Amino acid sequence: MSLALDTAHPAAARLDSGAPARRAARRGLAFVAPAALLLLAIYILPLVMLGLFSVTDYQLGAVATRFTGLENFRRAAADPVFLRALGNTLFYVALVIPGGVGLGLGAALLVHGRKRSRGFYEVAFFLPVTATLVAMATVWQFVLHPSLGPVNAALGWLGLGPVGFLSDPDLLIPTMALIGTWQIAGFNMVLFLAGLSAIPKDLHEAARLDGARSAIDRFLTVTWPLLGPTTMFVTVTTSITAFKVFETVAVLTQGRSGSETLLYALYLEGFEYFDTGYAAALTLIFLVLVLLLSLGQTLHFDRKVHY
Repeated sequence: MSLALDTAHPAAARLDSGAPARRAARRGLAFVAPAALLLLAIYILPLVMLGLFSVTDYQLGAVATRFTGLENFRRAAADPVFLRALGNTLFYVALVIPGGVGLGLGAALLVHGRKRSRGFYEVAFFLPVTATLVAMATVWQFVLHPSLGPVNAALGWLGLGPVGFLSDPDLLIPTMALIGTWQIAGFNMVLFLAGLSAIPKDLHEAARLDGARSAIDRFLTVTWPLLGPTTMFVTVTTSITAFKVFETVAVLTQGRSGSETLLYALYLEGFEYFDTGYAAALTLIFLVLVLLLSLGQTLHFDRKVHY
């Protein structure tokens, strides 16, 4: 009898010890559930619906729809407007990434060494980030006006003819890239300032004692390698922001020929022509391009980053 009781006690003890673990697991699931539901509602379900719409000929407001398979994607591959928008976007991104990263780094290096005036310059450079891009695009429209704008007035004073920054098809994308670089450089400057502040000053002193006398030598041997993680993050975020260019196109050019971008093409197909199925296919292509670019940049920089 005593042997039976002794053998029953370990099983009972195991059952009792498992109850708190189950209660803790249920509490953990209860805490995770709101975030998981939000993730499902905001990201997962819209992506699923986007994928479903992309293989149909659904028109906004239509009662019935038809499964078309990959027809929308084949249509995109032969659509001259979409191909032109894709080329313009890639050209825009290729201009904004080096400009936004380089200007942000240069401004951070100039501001980091200042004492009294550092706060003023931080606010001055960061102000374009806080401004509404639609309103600032209107200001740029006046600044670049061929007859009323101060830029062309300065060019006329130098003896140069007026330049149609917003009317010449060859200058539309470079002009918008200049505006995009101006708008994002302040945000990148703040990120680089955080990276510069994390670099110990002792390393610069050690580099100076080892023979790195000039500021350029110390930048190349100490500052630039240690800014690797910050540079990787800034480059990826800048490329994603550049791919999402929309406001400047909508305000400055209204998407006329030579200035189409991917997001503006999506807007026209989905909200002007109400071709929801085709717009969903273009959106998937857009998301895949951004994902591939971000992954490629991350993998490329990660091999060279010193953590």
